[in-house]
Amino acid sequence: MTALNPLSSPLLSALPGVRHAFFTREGGVSTGIYAGLNVGRGSKDDADAVAENRRRAAAWFGAEPDALLTAYQIHSATVLIADRPWGDARPEGDGVLTAETRLVCGALSADCAPVLMADPQARVVAAVHAGWRGALGGVVESAVDGMTREGADRRRIVAAVGPCIGPQSYEVGEDFLAAFVGADAAYAAFFHPGSRPDKRMFDLPAFVLSRLEASGVAESEWIGRDTYGEEALFYSNRRAVHRGEGDYGRLLSAIALS
Repeated sequence: MTALNPLSSPLLSALPGVRHAFFTREGGVSTGIYAGLNVGRGSKDDADAVAENRRRAAAWFGAEPDALLTAYQIHSATVLIADRPWGDARPEGDGVLTAETRLVCGALSADCAPVLMADPQARVVAAVHAGWRGALGGVVESAVDGMTREGADRRRIVAAVGPCIGPQSYEVGEDFLAAFVGADAAYAAFFHPGSRPDKRMFDLPAFVLSRLEASGVAESEWIGRDTYGEEALFYSNRRAVHRGEGDYGRLLSAIALS
């Protein structure tokens, strides 16, 4: 059996009492276009394979499968507070936070930016799914606010953005640019010339990091991995669309108190 080999953030790895993982495709049982560790229950993959992949990810944390908490993600700013295992439930939202040691907060992604956050002193952790809609709509700010309501201090929160579509891979149209500039003209700084005059390259990880900084988070980083460009390790929605594959696997990024 291929071992799980998750990536990590140096910032989060330095925190006491916190364990985290940016899982790759490695170590799973799914096959075909889902080959590897697909944890997406919303995919068209075999349900038993997805359940086994989730069991393996939970076991990496020393947790039972029902303690691995991921939401039915809707590109919103909704962040859920968990105080008990959910089992097979999939409440709608795009972030999960907890102050309980027996729970694992997870975010699913396949180009969108997963964000893991922790205040080790207050012992509060969170996992957030930040696609462009959620990031623009305030999901990062909602997570930080939610953590502070649970006792965290935003100046102590440490955050890491995991594997996501990189700034050299995310080409968008003028309508996409207009949505951001319409919200704040300063957001134009996250766009650069594309392959044609009507195209732009969008820097999603930099935008998410800017939202963390604006929320008062003092320390944050992107681990620098591009889901679109590194097929052997990561699923990518955009890559699947470009190939006409019809569906794609979901990566797991997760964090827990230890």
